Amino acid sequence: MDEPEATRHDGEAREAREPLFNLPGVVVFLIALCTGIHFARVVLFSPDLDFDLFVRTAFVPARYSGAYALDAYAFTTPVTYSLLHGSWLHLAVNMIWLAAFGSPLANRMGAARFLLFWVFTAVAAAALHFVLHSADLTPLVGASGAISGMMGAAARFGFQVDRRAARPIFRGPVLPVGVVFRSRAVMTFLAVWMVVNLVTGVVGFVPGVDDAIAWEAHVGGFLAGFFGVGLFDRGEGVTQGPRRATLRGGSGPFQA
Repeated sequence: MDEPEATRHDGEAREAREPLFNLPGVVVFLIALCTGIHFARVVLFSPDLDFDLFVRTAFVPARYSGAYALDAYAFTTPVTYSLLHGSWLHLAVNMIWLAAFGSPLANRMGAARFLLFWVFTAVAAAALHFVLHSADLTPLVGASGAISGMMGAAARFGFQVDRRAARPIFRGPVLPVGVVFRSRAVMTFLAVWMVVNLVTGVVGFVPGVDDAIAWEAHVGGFLAGFFGVGLFDRGEGVTQGPRRATLRGGSGPFQA
């Protein structure tokens, strides 16, 4: 018996709405974690306690330059700094970009690989920042480096998202670098992204606000995501059928 017209339309409407509101659990977890940490710092912590948190979790390049003895936190701050933010605006912007670029990537990678990807790109962002500011005592905070890595990964899929799947997911194989560089749309995005980073690095996040933008960390994260996404991809591609998209492939080797 044919499905009633109203029931079919209701189901199609629910399917169309779900990708807009149902973020992957791992993305919700990271948004909640970053937001909870910032709320605690701003609302619950005293200035002294907040300072102690920064000492233990922010990435300070001078800590690794040889002028100070390394402590246990030196091995964790290249990741934990990515969970801190300098202001509510800084947090909000990063979480919006995390939802936009992280969701299709997390749906493709799975939660565990996505978290490892976050760690990988956060460390790469901190590493490039350290290379260019090795003696700096200014702490580096923010998820922008890891999120820039997600943008780099998205470029390797040509920003192609299958929105007809149950949830948005990057489709197709990881594109060869040469193919990506021949894509006008991707190269336009990369050019705009680089210009915006350079401008914000010089002018600042908001004109008149003294907070500096660590654009070098953004570049480090982006490059790590662009060239390293194949290490974390599960090898799932998307093929387009006459009416719907279907997934193919399964778990593949953890390699490029």
